[in-house]
Amino acid sequence: MNCVRPWLLFLCCVLQSGCAGFFFFPDAEHHLDPADHGIVYEDVYFEASDGVRLHGWWLPARDEAEGTILFLHGNAQNISTHIAAVHWLPEQGFNVFLPDYRGFGKSEGSPDFPGVHRDAEAALALLRQRGDVNPDRLFVFGQSLGASVAITLVAERGHETGVRGIVADSPFSSYRGIAREKFAGLWLTWPFQAPLARTISDQFDPIDRVHRIAPIPLLLLAGAEDDIVPPHHAQALLDAANDPVELRRASPAGHTQALTIRGEREYLVAWMQRWLEEQPRFEE
Repeated sequence: MNCVRPWLLFLCCVLQSGCAGFFFFPDAEHHLDPADHGIVYEDVYFEASDGVRLHGWWLPARDEAEGTILFLHGNAQNISTHIAAVHWLPEQGFNVFLPDYRGFGKSEGSPDFPGVHRDAEAALALLRQRGDVNPDRLFVFGQSLGASVAITLVAERGHETGVRGIVADSPFSSYRGIAREKFAGLWLTWPFQAPLARTISDQFDPIDRVHRIAPIPLLLLAGAEDDIVPPHHAQALLDAANDPVELRRASPAGHTQALTIRGEREYLVAWMQRWLEEQPRFEE
């Protein structure tokens, strides 16, 4: 009986929170200083549309920048742990901006679905206002939760802001869908997977918006052995999207590990360079 009580408490908390806490695991403590690892960076503070003060790191390109990348990280910890995914891009000629969502790292507030999407919009707007950024050479790169946020961001704001491309690494196609899969994997929540999943808002589901990204190019990355966000989510997004879109399945690779495979980093850089040369044609 004692081992059941923690699970019952967890279930009650999930029901009371509407399952929003299922997606967000922020950490206020930074676990490294980029300067200690030879990474040049700048602290940046900015505000979301509702006044929440946010924090991020700006990593300038080593030489003259070919473009600028907005990097949206996953649902745990903060930019100090996710910087490993993008610290190499300045050496390839790209500025990188890593914002923390509200409640993560030095950003104020508490995370929720509408809030993290406001934060992503604010970060994109900030980049377009910086004097050291060419606003016509912007990419959005998201991983896991950040990939799903990125899809919604670009679908809703990419055309008006001139985004040149989006990279979605290990995205899930819907919030309810991934939650139901996870609830189905727990013996206590398995019988309640459907009603629990329905407590999660589908307002921001990427699967409902991904078709609106075109003609902005979309690159989907998936680890063939990803058991956290299985690659069928990326396949569903591919099927729902309009060209230009492609899916690269990396193997052997787990969750957000595609870019650890030899050659995948080179492919990503070449993909961005290709789309910098070709201007998307938006319908009048």
